[in-house]
Amino acid sequence: MNDPHNTVYKICDRSLWAEAERAGVFAGAEIDLADGFIHFSTHDQTASTLEKHFAGRTDLLLIAIDTAAMGDAIVYEKARGGILFPHLYQPLQLNFVRWVRPIVQDKNGKHILPDLGAE
Repeated sequence: MNDPHNTVYKICDRSLWAEAERAGVFAGAEIDLADGFIHFSTHDQTASTLEKHFAGRTDLLLIAIDTAAMGDAIVYEKARGGILFPHLYQPLQLNFVRWVRPIVQDKNGKHILPDLGAE
């Protein structure tokens, strides 16, 4: 089982992640490129990030990133409500990815996250 303290998560459109896999590196989504860093969420933040920023969107993936392997590349900075969120100020090297899983929706269109602790 993954240690939630050594894992951050990125919610991403399937097509954008496919581009990253072809390129061998993830430069970020449109908002990441505009802000100058890649936005991630911790274990406890992922569900609220999904609800707030991805409501109604389909064909999403959840990417689990191994922060222990990244050293000090992940920076925790205050965001909404003064809560610390993980950010990356460089492209994400795909060798830091633990796993990639689809985010499915129930019959009412509500997103269902995959098990965040599963390998």
